[in-house]
Amino acid sequence: MSFETAMEIVIKAENLTKRFGDFTAVNSVSFSVQKGEILGYLGPNGSGKTTTIRMLLGLLTPSAGSIEVLGINVQQNPEPVRQQVGYMSQKFSLYHDMTVEENLAFYAGVYGIVNRQRINAVLEEIGLTEVKRSLVQNLSTGWRQRLALATSIIHQPPLLFLDEPTGGVDPAARRAFWDLIYQQVEQGVTALVTTHYMDEAEYCTRVGIMQSGRLLALDTPQGLKKSMASTTIWDIHATPLLPTLTRLEKHPNILLVRLASDHLSVITAKDMDKKSLEHIIEQGNSKCVQIEEAEPSLEDVFLTLAGNN
Repeated sequence: MSFETAMEIVIKAENLTKRFGDFTAVNSVSFSVQKGEILGYLGPNGSGKTTTIRMLLGLLTPSAGSIEVLGINVQQNPEPVRQQVGYMSQKFSLYHDMTVEENLAFYAGVYGIVNRQRINAVLEEIGLTEVKRSLVQNLSTGWRQRLALATSIIHQPPLLFLDEPTGGVDPAARRAFWDLIYQQVEQGVTALVTTHYMDEAEYCTRVGIMQSGRLLALDTPQGLKKSMASTTIWDIHATPLLPTLTRLEKHPNILLVRLASDHLSVITAKDMDKKSLEHIIEQGNSKCVQIEEAEPSLEDVFLTLAGNN
C-alpha cells in the first residue's frame, strides 16, 4: 500500500490550471496533502500561490483540472468545503472599528457558534486575552495576524489555508506565529501555508516550490536539499566582492552566484574543486580570502530550480 493511500488525503489537486485571458496563473499543478501535514507553498509574489488556494476553496473556478478537499468535489459543491475549513487571507478580513472580542464573536456567529466559552477559549489559546477589548485599528500587524488566525479556527476546522500569514512582521513575531500553527497541528489540524520566506519553509512537513504558475518540486525540506547532490555549494570570501561576483557569473562552469551578506554563495557542478575556483577569482584583480564548502539551503534549491525552468 502506498503512503498516500495509507494516510487520509485531505486535499487532492490534479492538473489544476487557471487562465485569465492569455495569462496562465496556475499551470497544470498536481499534488496531495495528507492529514496532519503542514504543506508549505513556497514562491515569490505572483507565482500562483494565492490563485491555487482560491481554487481549492471554490472561490475561483479552474480552467482545467479537478479538486477534492476533505473528500468533497470542490467544483461541484464548494459551500460545504468553505464551512469546514479555516481561511486566513493576506488582507486579514477584519473589522477595524470593532474590538478583538467583537470580531471573534462575529465570526463565531457566522459559523453558528453561540457558545461564549469557545470564544474565550480561542482568545486564550491565541494569546489575545489582554487585547480583547482593543479596537483592531489600534493594533500592530502582529496582533492583527493573531486575530485573523483566531477567526479562522473559531469553528474548529480540520483544515487551515493560511495565505502569506506572516507578511509584514519581524522575524521574532514570525517565529511566534509559527508556534501557533504547530499548536493547531498538534491538535490534529492539517495546514496549507503559502510563503515567500525561505526560512519558513523549514518549518513545514513538505514544501512545494512554485515559479510562474508551475509546481517545480514537492518534497520534504531535507529531500529538496538532497536534490542538490550533483552540485557543490561554496561560501566564498573575496575582496573586492562585487567584481568577484561579476567575474564568477560570467564563467561557463559556474551554475549560480548570489550575494549572501558579507560573502558570495556559489553553486558549481560536483567536479569543480577549490583550486579551480581560486584560479578563476584571482585571474582578475580580486583576492581570495576564504573558500569553504557549505550545506545547501532551500534558497539554493529554489534558485537552482527557477534558473533551470
